[in-house]
Amino acid sequence: MAARSSGADQIRSKPTRPGAVITGGYKGAIIMDAATGNVLFEDNADLVSPPASMTKLMTFAVLSDKLNSGSLTLQTPVRITPADAAIGGTQVYLDPRETFPVEELIYAMMIQSANDAAHALARAGAGSTEAFVELMNAKARELGMAHTTFRSPHGLPPSDRKVAEGDLTTPRDFALLSRYLLLKTDVLKYTSVRQRPFGSPPRAKPFDMVNHDNLLGKVAGVDGLKTGFTNGAGFCLSATAQRNGRRVIVVTMGGASQANRDRKVIELLERGFTLLPPGGPAFATAPAAAKPEAGSPISLAPLQPSEKAAASPVSAATGGESSIRIIVPGAK
Repeated sequence: MAARSSGADQIRSKPTRPGAVITGGYKGAIIMDAATGNVLFEDNADLVSPPASMTKLMTFAVLSDKLNSGSLTLQTPVRITPADAAIGGTQVYLDPRETFPVEELIYAMMIQSANDAAHALARAGAGSTEAFVELMNAKARELGMAHTTFRSPHGLPPSDRKVAEGDLTTPRDFALLSRYLLLKTDVLKYTSVRQRPFGSPPRAKPFDMVNHDNLLGKVAGVDGLKTGFTNGAGFCLSATAQRNGRRVIVVTMGGASQANRDRKVIELLERGFTLLPPGGPAFATAPAAAKPEAGSPISLAPLQPSEKAAASPVSAATGGESSIRIIVPGAK
C-alpha cells in the first residue's frame, strides 16, 4: 500500500469506490466491516481534522488498559479537583467536594460526553492529563493510527482555537480505533445506554444524562459509539450497528449540522450492510442485534416516557450538542 501524505495533501477529490457515492453531510467518511477490518466504502477517509468529543473513545481505550492491568478498578474513588470542575463545555457539573468511582465517571464521559469527567479520569489514570495524553498517543501508534495526534482527553479545542494545535485525526484512523474497542473492550456497555442518572449517591438529586447519539433505539442494531462537535470540527460520529451477526462501523467527520450528519450516517450504515460480502464472518463478540421492521432495514423504536424529556441545549461554542431527536427519513 502506498504511503499516505499528511495535511491537506490527504484530502481526496473523489471517493475511492466508484458506484457507491454518497455526498453531503460530511467532509470525510468510511465504512468498515468490523469482523475483518475490510473497508467497504471511503470518501476522503484520510482527511485530517478535529474529532471533537470522539476523542473520548481513545480516553476510554487507555482507561481500559489501566483497568486490565489492575492499576485502576471500576470502584477506584476519584476525588474531584478544581481543575476538573473548571473544564467547561458539556459536563455533569463536578464539584471539588465530590468523589466518584471510576465507572460512574466513565458513564458520564460516554453518555453525557462530560468533559469534566474525562479530565478527572485522565488525571486519575496517569497522575496528570499530560501524562495521560502521552498514553493516548502511544495507543494510537500501537493501533496504526498514522495520522492522529491527541492533545487532550476530552476533545475541546485549545484556548487559542487554532485547529492545528488541538486533537487531529482521520475517519480511517477512528474506524481502526472503533474496531479495536469493539473487539477488545466492553465499550458497548456504556455507549449503548440511552439515558441514565449520574451521581446518586452521593448527590441528593442526580443529573439526568441523555445520550447524544440520536440513532440509538431508532436504527436497527445501533449500539454505539460516540458523537462529537465543536465549531472547528463540525459534527462527527463514530457509529456501529450489528444485524444478523454482522457488524459494520461508520465514521463521518466535518458535518455541517447534526441532522444532516445523522441522516448520512444512517445511509452509510444501510449501504455498509448491503456491501458486506455474502457468507462473510460474523462478528463473534457482538451482542444480539435489534430486529428491523418488516420490509425495512431501519427500525424505529419509540422513546420511553423517561426519555422524552430532552437534555438542556449546550452552546455550540463550548463543544456541546443538543439532544433533539431526529425523524429517520424513509426510503427514497
